[in-house]
Amino acid sequence: MKTLGNENHLIILGGGSAAFSAAIEANRLGVKVTMINDGLPIGGTCVNVGCVPSKNLIRSAETIYKANHNPFEGVKSSAKVNDFHALIESKEKLVQNLREEKYINIIKDMQNFELVKGYATFVDVKSVQVGTRVIQGTHILICNGASPMIADIKGLNMVDYLTNKEAFELEELPESLIVLGGSYIALEVAQMFSRLGSKVTILQRSQRILSTQMSDITDELSRYFKEEGISIVTGNAVQSISQNTGHVDVVSLVNGSKKVFTADKIVVATGRRANTKGLNLEKIGIELERNQGIKVDEYLQTTQADIYAAGDVLGKNMFVYTAAYEAKVAINNMFSSQKKAADFSVLPWVIFTDPQVAGVGMDELQAEQAGLHVDTAMLPLSYVPRALAARDTRGFIKLVRNIEDDTLVGARILAPEGSELLMEVAVVMKFGIKVEELKEMLHPYLTLSEGIKLAAITFTKSVKELSCCAT
Repeated sequence: MKTLGNENHLIILGGGSAAFSAAIEANRLGVKVTMINDGLPIGGTCVNVGCVPSKNLIRSAETIYKANHNPFEGVKSSAKVNDFHALIESKEKLVQNLREEKYINIIKDMQNFELVKGYATFVDVKSVQVGTRVIQGTHILICNGASPMIADIKGLNMVDYLTNKEAFELEELPESLIVLGGSYIALEVAQMFSRLGSKVTILQRSQRILSTQMSDITDELSRYFKEEGISIVTGNAVQSISQNTGHVDVVSLVNGSKKVFTADKIVVATGRRANTKGLNLEKIGIELERNQGIKVDEYLQTTQADIYAAGDVLGKNMFVYTAAYEAKVAINNMFSSQKKAADFSVLPWVIFTDPQVAGVGMDELQAEQAGLHVDTAMLPLSYVPRALAARDTRGFIKLVRNIEDDTLVGARILAPEGSELLMEVAVVMKFGIKVEELKEMLHPYLTLSEGIKLAAITFTKSVKELSCCAT
């Protein structure tokens, strides 16, 4: 193991996944580390108020929904929330356990490591101030995450609104809920609360939810949401929000017509913003992007040579796994003469609605705009034997192929377990496996992953011509 010695001192701003990835990698290299964190507890967004609590509650809500919408004849089942407080307590125990095991225990015996509680501001390119203490290092990594972006709406600051953080900490299940926004956080929260028993209305500014995705995804997902009783109102220009006794009123122009929406609670899920305010970055010449994320090059280096940045503070690719990856890349580039660029050419992502939305690479429109000659294979889940046997054929698998070299350049999947199907496509793309080779790979019958093979086959043959297990 290469040891750089304690003459190198890394200051890490933040305490989430990027910060811990950086600390572990720096410690491996023998670098002294000081981590400075405040706001969210150690572990950052993911374990405390993001991935872990949301996916736990989403699964609990899914359990209720499936019990009440059992598709099998001769089987009777039902479920309901009979103790919402216990559900939240169980979620909190999971959060605490993972925070302890995956974060606190990682650093408690780490050599040449110090954890400092507080907010840091830059003094110069080598120093930060925390309270009255000035800490000097040789290198600095900025990875202090992002926070909910609160829309500038008249009256909102006078309302007891919720973000995802407060929504996951409610002590009582609201009878009704308005969700502002139509992207992944908004949709996950909306469906979760609806399935737990709240009457949910989504107010989306654009004409479609998930407005960055193609209409085949958004139209289908919207239909499933509406079938579950979730109201989706698009084309909103919210005028004002007010708090009244026991409820919140939202006045909005919906495609030009004034409407008033009322609910017990309101969740603001209109995006996230990099935590760059208050760092005193302008004093040391750190440049920002237009969205206020920190500007870095392909090596994660800022406009100052010994200061790097990683994770949500960059204002893009706001995923826990990209944050950890970026931090590791940044640390190795800090302390190595041979730099390696961060590679996002194959970046899989998932929205944990039900059915899930999963994607990697380009959709067909993006591919055409990039000048590629592509064709598309679209396989409804109604042609996947596993989905038929499970009596759940919602969604589809869409593969995008570069005709010139027979490689996949992207995929979009709408399926109950779309996240579990995605990585096969990502691996195929990463290693340039030809579609013809994918079609010849053996896939176990009655697995959802067989759907990837069937979708690949449909580039050249109709799935209607295939028998079970046929190729």
